[in-house]
Amino acid sequence: MKRRDFIKNTAATSSLLTFGGLSLTSFDAVEKIKKLTILHTNDTHSHIDPFPADDPKNPNQAGAARRASIIEKIRAEEENVLLLDAGDIFQGTPYFNYYGGELEFKIMSMMQYDLATLGNHDFDNGIDGFYAQLPHAKFDFVSANYDFKNTILDGIVKPYKIFKKAGLKIGVFGLGVELEGLVDKKLYKETVYNNPIDITKDVVRQLKEIEKCDLIICLSHLGFKYTNEPEKICDVLLAQKTKDIDLIIGGHTHTFLDKPVVEKNTEGKEVLINQVGCYGINLGRLDFYFSDDKKYINQSKNIVI
Repeated sequence: MKRRDFIKNTAATSSLLTFGGLSLTSFDAVEKIKKLTILHTNDTHSHIDPFPADDPKNPNQAGAARRASIIEKIRAEEENVLLLDAGDIFQGTPYFNYYGGELEFKIMSMMQYDLATLGNHDFDNGIDGFYAQLPHAKFDFVSANYDFKNTILDGIVKPYKIFKKAGLKIGVFGLGVELEGLVDKKLYKETVYNNPIDITKDVVRQLKEIEKCDLIICLSHLGFKYTNEPEKICDVLLAQKTKDIDLIIGGHTHTFLDKPVVEKNTEGKEVLINQVGCYGINLGRLDFYFSDDKKYINQSKNIVI
């Protein structure tokens, strides 16, 4: 495809965000660009079926089968795809009450999710209940600020995972919300909650300086923002008080964003934050384009299912 046609076609597909003054026209040769597509969900809450046609809020929306079809179509079109989830997979329909999470994990495995983090409701059957369903999950879980060393999940849930796509290294780490006061102690047992901002600084340093990642993503179940509690740790504060995170994929607050929010980090660099509401109504999509010097631009589109 000619360079001008590539620019015209890609710019027309969705809204365009620039990083560091870059745009698609900043690249000298189209053939050197590497594309990475990030797909993501959050707070699906055991919603397997679509909402009924007479639902007052979300008629005929969502549904795992529909999401799977969209994901399959995108994978057929794109070579390098990561599918991620920001937690609260469990709890919300009788499917969870009856199967205890087995169905959710099996369906996500069929969709070939690459990675997820834990939300507070993923403890609703206890840490032992979560562990019992893991054989049905053909994908990993990450959480950097939940210390599981005195629990059954010790060594199973890692702080981060690194993916290699198109010659790029993508580091993805997870963060969870404070469990005390939100989840019964007997459910999460000896799980220790650590300050997400302090932990993030250490993890990101590892991913950036030691692992030399080209893109760093946080799967966050902290919540987007708390208007009535401005000091409560959330995705916005996380972006503002750390550095080297490129993208925060959020959950917990069921926030429907029309497009990613851009915040400035401690170095004045831009951080993307995206969250796609809840119940599988939307599927988030972000396309990153890398040149040989690893600088990138992004296009984003939240897809209504």
